[in-house]
Amino acid sequence: MPWEERSAMSSRLEFVELALRDEVNVSELCRRFGVSRTVAYKWMDRYRMNGSAGLQNHSRRPHHSPGRTPHAMERAIVQMRTKHRAWGGEKIAWVLQRRGVVGVPDPRTVQNILKRHGLIDPAQTAAHRPCQRFEHPDPNDLLQMDFKGSVPTATVRCHPLSVLDDHSRFVMLLQACANETTATVKKWLITMLRRYGLPRCMLMDNGSPWGDDRDHPWTPLTVWMLRLGIAVSHGRPYHPQTQGKVERFHKTLKAEAITGRTFTDLRDCQRHFDRFRQLYNCERPHKSLNKDVPMQHYRPSPRPYPEILPPFEYGPDDIVRTVHGSCISFQGQRCYIGRPFSGLPVAFRPTAVDGLFDIVFCHHVIKQIDLR
Repeated sequence: MPWEERSAMSSRLEFVELALRDEVNVSELCRRFGVSRTVAYKWMDRYRMNGSAGLQNHSRRPHHSPGRTPHAMERAIVQMRTKHRAWGGEKIAWVLQRRGVVGVPDPRTVQNILKRHGLIDPAQTAAHRPCQRFEHPDPNDLLQMDFKGSVPTATVRCHPLSVLDDHSRFVMLLQACANETTATVKKWLITMLRRYGLPRCMLMDNGSPWGDDRDHPWTPLTVWMLRLGIAVSHGRPYHPQTQGKVERFHKTLKAEAITGRTFTDLRDCQRHFDRFRQLYNCERPHKSLNKDVPMQHYRPSPRPYPEILPPFEYGPDDIVRTVHGSCISFQGQRCYIGRPFSGLPVAFRPTAVDGLFDIVFCHHVIKQIDLR
């Protein structure tokens, strides 16, 4: 029978010493020891050349591996993973190819290299359910806006404010804020809109400062947006998937720019956010964009930000009323509009249904009233 692991060396040594003696029938000895003649003569040749050391097991690894990734390439892969701790094999391969590096292995090989160097967390390889993607057809059709959960610094808590273009995933704003107030959000939105122009619509959740709840969606901030000609949309309550792209961006922001770092103050946070925004928009490829970066799919809006709010303009058939407090009276009925509209004119516009009116603010229908 073949050598047992626990006595392999002693059996080989005994066999070879017997086989090398004069007048020994090697074939019969092979039969008794349970080895082939090919193996027997191999051991005998090794013993003659190196003594008992030649009977040790030799590595079966080939002396030359033409398909092995070069050491310089492995170093480049490891260095990129060390710099970008959340990037997997696919993204690293794409970035190296985009930079013109020659001989980049396929993403699966890159992933195996990361595993071999102990750079892959097993949790990152867990199976994910496939997601159903939807995007608007053009840049600036829809922007998604949200605050990420606050981040501690040595002095104050930072509230990251993000605005992302739905079509291109281009991050238009990533601001380290000291709070989540209307004044703070409006200040940074003005800066953003001056640079990129006005979008058609903005999507937000139902929280402050852009919503109170599902029944009271209007706030001073969203009324200001309406005056600019920006439609406002709110996601379904307790359904973050509505804002899936900005939620996913916040997950990436946390993994690649926040986790493991200690910030001294808001200014320090902003420095890191600015670097990450540049990386995200211009260097980091996106699978949903066919390996392109967001900058390749984004263009500024042709609608410039107006430094002076446009005047109210309503049609000749509109019945215009000014909101007092939070309500307005129309044809004997009292209608709740919302305190953010106080002192501003709204229009009652008849619909195709007799007795049913749209309540319009600027160019946006904010409510309906049924007089039937």
